[in-house]
Amino acid sequence: MSEPRVTVSVADHVATVTMVRAAKHNALDAHMFTALVGAIAQVGADPTVRAVVLHGEGKSFCSGLDVASFMSEDSPITMAQLMDRSGDARANLAQQVCLGWMQLRAPVIAAIHGSCFGGGLQIALGADIRLATPDARLSIMEVRWGLVPDMGITQTLPRLLAIDAAKELTYTGRRLSGEEAAACGLVTHTASDPLTAAQELAARIASVSPSAVQAAKRLYDTTWAGGDPDAALALETELQLDLLGSPNQLAAVTAAFTKQPVGFEDPVPPTG
Repeated sequence: MSEPRVTVSVADHVATVTMVRAAKHNALDAHMFTALVGAIAQVGADPTVRAVVLHGEGKSFCSGLDVASFMSEDSPITMAQLMDRSGDARANLAQQVCLGWMQLRAPVIAAIHGSCFGGGLQIALGADIRLATPDARLSIMEVRWGLVPDMGITQTLPRLLAIDAAKELTYTGRRLSGEEAAACGLVTHTASDPLTAAQELAARIASVSPSAVQAAKRLYDTTWAGGDPDAALALETELQLDLLGSPNQLAAVTAAFTKQPVGFEDPVPPTG
């Protein structure tokens, strides 16, 4: 493979991650899977990144799994290896390209256009926010191939839909427009140019305290689906006490009073 499957660029604290297999509508072959995992690691290791924009080059966000490519003798990874959970890995490779966005400290915004099917939709579900064109096409498509969605959807879809709505979309594999997806909560908003809208939103997020944003992402991702309410309330207090009086919190107060931009420090990633 001579051309990269994914590119990463960082400017003004915003990382732009681009899937670049336009001729195949960014369908997921083995090289795309490994490139996406690498991109997640690269962004996660950069403490200057305060927001991430994820999108696909060409006519589509991602049209799903390229099954034929995995049947080729040239594929460096088999389907069995793609789903292998041996060793200490919590998630297999297919799941990592979806759940990895959730595990980043910085918020991730998916800009969706064209086809967003199957594994492509599951990747988008791993983002914190999804913006789609009104005429984008989205589908939990696996039932059409006699399969279940298995790329971390049990960890992503319950954050967005009631179980009956999730079942209906999964049982039928029907396609939704971007407008329909926004109406049911599968995407956050529609935009005629979701990439530009995502970049503008990312810039706005990057302009406020990264410490507060990262703490808010941790708070919601840890507690939103329910669980122990006492632990959730304790986490609110823990995170707030960490922020109070910190350099970035004091800078935020200064910005609020002066109405002038201030320089925020990039939080140091936790060790261990």
